[in-house]
Amino acid sequence: MVLTKPLVKQVIIMYNYVVTAHKPSTVVSSVRASFSAPDETNLILNKTTRLEFYTLVPNGLKLFMDLPVYARISAMEVYRPRGRTTDLLFVATARYQYFVLSYDVENQKLISEATGNFKYRVGRPAELGVLSVMDPSCRMIGLYAYQGLLTVMPMVTNSGKQKQQLNKSSQQIRRESRNNQPVGTIQKPFNLRLKELLIRSMVLLHNTELPTIAILYEDSKNQCHIKTYRINLKEKECIDNPWKLTNIDDTSNLLVSVPKGGFLIVQSKTIIYYDGNFRPRQIDLEFPTAARGIAAVDDDGSRYLIGDVFGQLILIVLPDTGDLYTHFLGKISVPSSLLYLDHSYVFVGSHFGDSQLIRLRQDKNEQGFLLDILEKFINLSPIQDFCVVNLERQGQGQVITCSGGSRDGSLRIIRNGVGITVQATLDMSGINGIWSLRPHFDADYDDMLVISFIGETRILKLSQGEELEEVDQYCGFDMSRPTISTANIIGNLLAQVTETSVRLIDLNNQRVTSEWNTPDSSKITVADINPTQVVVALGGGNLVYFEIRGLDLVEIKSTKLEYEISCVNISPLDINKPINSTVVAVGLWTIIGVQILRLPTLEVIANQPLEGTAITRSVLLTTFEYNHYLIAALGDGQLFHFIFTPETGRLSEKKQLSLGTQPIMLTSFTSNGMNHVFAASDRPTVIYSSNKKLLYSNVNTKDVTYMCPFRPTPMATSLVITHEEGLTIGSIDEIQKLHIRTIPLNEMPRRIFHQEYSSTIGILTTRPVPDPETGIQEHLSFFKILDDQSFEFYDWYQMLPHEWVHCLTSVKFEQGRELAPEYYIVGTSFVFPNEPESERGRILVFHVDKEADHAPKLRLVHQKEVRGAVFTCAPFNGKLLAGINSKVIVLEWNPKEGEEQLTEVCHYRELTMALHVVSRGHFVIVGDLMRSVTLLAYKESEKGEKMLELIAKDYNQNWLLAIEALDDEEFIASDADHNLFTLRKNSDSTDEEERKKLEEVGAFHLGDQINRIRHGSLAMNNPDIEPIASKTLLFCTVSGAIGVIATISEERFNFLQKLESCIDKTIGPIGGLTHSEWRVFQNEYRSRDVRDFIDGDLIESFLDLPRKDMAEIANTLGKKVDDLLKIVEEYTRIH
Repeated sequence: MVLTKPLVKQVIIMYNYVVTAHKPSTVVSSVRASFSAPDETNLILNKTTRLEFYTLVPNGLKLFMDLPVYARISAMEVYRPRGRTTDLLFVATARYQYFVLSYDVENQKLISEATGNFKYRVGRPAELGVLSVMDPSCRMIGLYAYQGLLTVMPMVTNSGKQKQQLNKSSQQIRRESRNNQPVGTIQKPFNLRLKELLIRSMVLLHNTELPTIAILYEDSKNQCHIKTYRINLKEKECIDNPWKLTNIDDTSNLLVSVPKGGFLIVQSKTIIYYDGNFRPRQIDLEFPTAARGIAAVDDDGSRYLIGDVFGQLILIVLPDTGDLYTHFLGKISVPSSLLYLDHSYVFVGSHFGDSQLIRLRQDKNEQGFLLDILEKFINLSPIQDFCVVNLERQGQGQVITCSGGSRDGSLRIIRNGVGITVQATLDMSGINGIWSLRPHFDADYDDMLVISFIGETRILKLSQGEELEEVDQYCGFDMSRPTISTANIIGNLLAQVTETSVRLIDLNNQRVTSEWNTPDSSKITVADINPTQVVVALGGGNLVYFEIRGLDLVEIKSTKLEYEISCVNISPLDINKPINSTVVAVGLWTIIGVQILRLPTLEVIANQPLEGTAITRSVLLTTFEYNHYLIAALGDGQLFHFIFTPETGRLSEKKQLSLGTQPIMLTSFTSNGMNHVFAASDRPTVIYSSNKKLLYSNVNTKDVTYMCPFRPTPMATSLVITHEEGLTIGSIDEIQKLHIRTIPLNEMPRRIFHQEYSSTIGILTTRPVPDPETGIQEHLSFFKILDDQSFEFYDWYQMLPHEWVHCLTSVKFEQGRELAPEYYIVGTSFVFPNEPESERGRILVFHVDKEADHAPKLRLVHQKEVRGAVFTCAPFNGKLLAGINSKVIVLEWNPKEGEEQLTEVCHYRELTMALHVVSRGHFVIVGDLMRSVTLLAYKESEKGEKMLELIAKDYNQNWLLAIEALDDEEFIASDADHNLFTLRKNSDSTDEEERKKLEEVGAFHLGDQINRIRHGSLAMNNPDIEPIASKTLLFCTVSGAIGVIATISEERFNFLQKLESCIDKTIGPIGGLTHSEWRVFQNEYRSRDVRDFIDGDLIESFLDLPRKDMAEIANTLGKKVDDLLKIVEEYTRIH
C-alpha cells in the first residue's frame, strides 16, 4: 500500500504597496500667520493629512514647506504669546491629539513646542467633528470634541512671576524651568459640562475680563439658540452669562467674533451684528444664501468678506453707528475657507472647486467684478467616481474623475506626464539636428528653424503671415553641409559649426566676419555654443576653445584628451551673467564617463566615471532653483545627474535612473519663467525641479530624436520635436508630474463610465435649483453623454422630479455576437421628504444611436421600476447585477412581443444595504453598508433553476465604501473609518465553517475616505522594462487624492518593510505623532497593526532626505546609497 500526502493548495499572499499619486487637494481650513519670520505673511493650509506653508510675495504665494502629518487634522489655531516674535501653530487631530509648532528662523526648521491629547474615553463624539476656538488674549484654547463637553486648555499668561520676565529675550523666557513655564505654554486640559449637545458654531469674544464663549446650538426640537458662558480658568468652572438668544432663525450656521466687541450671526437671509453691549444691528441680504467662508479685512473687524454656496463674494461693512451695508464684489469658487492676507490679497480655499488667490480692486474689471483672480490651485475634491481610459492608445492610462460640486463641478482628465498639443507637422525624414534662431540677439522671439540632414542644412523662416517657409540661403550660412551646432551670439552675430569649419556671421551686414577651418582635413564631431564662447571637438580627443571678441572668432586654447569626445556642453550657470561659462563638460567614448574642464585653461578639474555599457551621448550643465547640476545621458537610456559646484568642480549626490532604452539627447528650455530640461528618447521626459528636488514627467509622445524650443511670439513658447518621419511643432502643457485638464460642468458629477462601443463617456450629474423665496434647494438629476476625444456634449436625459441617480454601467447582453450592441444602464431612486428609506427606483436602459452627419443621440430602450433604491449595478456575463436596498438581483435581457426588457432571474436578500457589487467570473462580491463583504456564486441547477448562493462572508462589522477584486481569491475594501483591508477566501480549509468565512489578511489605515477602487494604472506601459508590480489598482478620495495600490512580491515586501522601519526611525515623530500608530487599522469596534501593506509615501520620502541620512539608512540595509536611490526611484514610476 502506497501512502501519499494529501494535496495542499498553495496560498499566495498579496502584498500591497500603497502610494499617493496626487496628494489631497481640498482645503479644509486655513490660517494667516507670521510663522516663518516676524515681517512675513504666511498662509497655512489644512489639507486633511498635510500642512502646506506659503509665504505672500509680490507676485503671489510661494510654497516654502509641505509637511505630512501622521493624523487627520481637525482644527488649527494661530496665536502669539508675549515675548515671541513669530506665531505658534496649534493643531488638533481626529484622534484627539494635539501639538504646537513653531519655526526656527535661524536654522530653518520646525520645532515641536508641545504635544498631548484630549481624549475622553466615555464621551460621544460631536456630530460636526472637533470645533476649536482661541481666546483673543491667549488665555485658553477651547475644543468641542464630545457632545456636552468643552475641553479647556489653559495657557500661561503674563501674570505673577511672568510679568517680571517681559524685559527678557524670548530665548531666556523659553529656558525657564517647568515650574516657571514660559508665556503661552499649554497647561493640563480640563473638561467643562455643557447642557448644549448639538453645537453648530462657537467663538470666544474679544475684550472680556474672563474668557467668554458664545455658542450657537440646536435643541432636540431643531430650534436654534445662542448661549454665552464665562470661563473661570482658576476655579475650572463655567459660569452662566445672563445674555442669551432663543428661537432664532434655524438657518443660522455661523458665529464670528468681532475684535471691536460682540459677534456676527450669519443666516441665510440676514446678517446680524451684536456689539459689545449685545445691541443688535442687521442687514437683509438680496437673495437667500448659505455662507461657506468669512474673513475679517481690518484688524478691528470693521469689514468682513463673506463667500457663499453660490460662489458670490460679498463685503459687509460694520460702521460704528448706523446700519450695516454690503457690496457685491464678484464670483469666486465656493469657499470652504476664506482668508484676507494683506495688501488686498485674499485666499479662497475650496472643497468643491479650485482654490484661488484673488486681489480686490477699487474699480470694476471687464467682467464687472471688483476682484481679479491671480492664481488657481488645482483641486480635485471631492472625487465621487472615476474611470480609467486609454484614449490616445499609447499604452498609458488616463483617469477621468467626477470632481467638485455645486457650480464648481467638473470632469478632470488626468494623465501622468506632460502633454504637447500639436500645432503643425512637417514630413521630412533623416533629421539629425534642429535649432531655433532669433532675428537679432536681443529679440524676445524666434523667426527661424535650422534643420540639419546627413548631407545638407535647410532653413525654415517665419513669414509675415506667421507661416514657416523654406529659404534657399541666409546671411552666409553654409547650406551645403550638415550643421553640428548654431546659435545667436552677443553683438547681433550668429555662429554656425559644420564638420569642417566654425563661422561667425554678422546679421546686420549679412556676411561672414570670421571663420576657422579644421586643420589637416580633420572633422568636427561635436560642438556647443553660448552667447560669447564656442567649443568644438575633433577626432582623436582634440578639444578647441574659442571666444567671440567683437566681430572676430578667436581661438583661445586647445588640448588633447586621452579618449575620443562624444559630447560637449558650455551652458552658462551664473544666473546674473548668463552669457559665458567658466567650465566645459565633456562626455567620453572609450571609458563611460564625463570630465569637467576649466575655461579658458582647459584644465581637467573633475573626472566622473559612469556605470554603464553604452557611451555618453549627451551632457548638460543647468541650474534648477539656484542649484547647479550636471546631467549626463547614455546611449542605452540611462540618465545620471549630480549637484555641481562650479568653483571647485565638485560633483556630488549622484543619482541614476532609466528613461528608456534608446540614446537620450538633452536640451534646456524655459516655460512659465522656469528652467526645464527635455530628454529626447524613445520615452521622452521633461526634467524639472520642485522644492529643490528633481522630478521627471513623461511626454505624451514617443520616439523623439531631437528637440528645440521655439518662440514665434514673445508670449508663446512652443517645442519643435523631431522623429523618424519629420518634425512636429506643439505647445506644451504646464510642467508637472500629473497633467490635469478641466471640463467644466457647473453641476455635480456623481458617476462616470466609458463606453468604447459608442466612443462616448456617460456621466450622471445633479444640479441644485434653489427656491427664490425660501432658498431651499431642490435637485435635478441628469444622464449625459460626451465624445470621448473632444469631450463635446452630445445628448442628455433628465430624470423625474425627486429622482436621484446612483449608479452607471455599460452592458453587452449578447455575449456571443461580436458586433452586438452595448447599453448604458442607470440606477435611480425616488427620495421624498419625511420618507426614511426610498421605496421606489428605476433601472433605465439607454442605447446611443449614431447616424451619419448627426451627433449621437440617447434613446431610452427600456425602464424597469423596482421596489427600492438602485445603489449599484454591474455587467455579469451577459446579464446585469443590481443592488437594490438590502438585496442583490440578477437580471436577464429578454424579448417580449417585439420589445426587449429586463427580467429578474434570482436574488440574494440577507444584506443591510447593498452599496457595491463587483463580478469576477461566476462570483459576485457584494459590499454592504454595515456587514462588510459577502461573496456569492451564480449557479444554474440541472432543472434550470438559477440562484445566488452564499460562498463566504466577512463577519467583522465594517462600514464599507468601496470594494474591488484583486484576483479570484483575494479582495480589497475600504471603510468609513479611512482604513484599507484585504480579505481572502479560505478555499483550502477542510472545515466547512471556516470556508464560509472571508479571512482578513491585510490591514492599513490610509487616513482618507476612499470612494472608488478600480483596476488601472497611470504609468506608461513599457514592455522593455520588467514591471515591479504584478497588478495595480487606482483609488480616489473625498479629499481629492488619487492613489495607487500595487501588488508586489514577498521578496520586495520584506525589503521595503525594513526600509520603511529605517526611514521612520530617521524622520522620527512629527508633532509627537508616530508613523506606526498612524497606520494602525482602527474603527469603532477594533484595532489591528498594519499587515501586508507598505506605506509608499514614507518609502518615497527617502528621496527628500539629506545625503547623510540616506547613507546611514543604506549602511543599515547593507546597500550603497546609489543602489538604494535607484530602487526607490523605481517605485516612483508606478505613478
